[in-house]
Amino acid sequence: MILARVLGNVVATQKNERYDGARVMLCQPITPAGEETGATLLALDSVDAGAGDVVLIVQEGWGASTAATGVAGAAIDSAIVGVVDRIDLLPDEVAR
Repeated sequence: MILARVLGNVVATQKNERYDGARVMLCQPITPAGEETGATLLALDSVDAGAGDVVLIVQEGWGASTAATGVAGAAIDSAIVGVVDRIDLLPDEVAR
């Protein structure tokens, strides 16, 4: 799973029919402390996330496909599967 912050919605006027009703979101991976890390990625939203939300992303074809569309087998690499309410770090982890 990847921890990320949603940067915004990606609008596609045409997309594969299997993605009808699914929103494509631009996400920035972050560390548990909230620092940006890695390259941005696109993920289909299955939990009604919005810009600024911290989310959990699954990046595995079968799980992403099923979570985002409800049908296994669609060509999807990443899906948002949860909105994070808070992250509790151990004192040793905060110091890093």
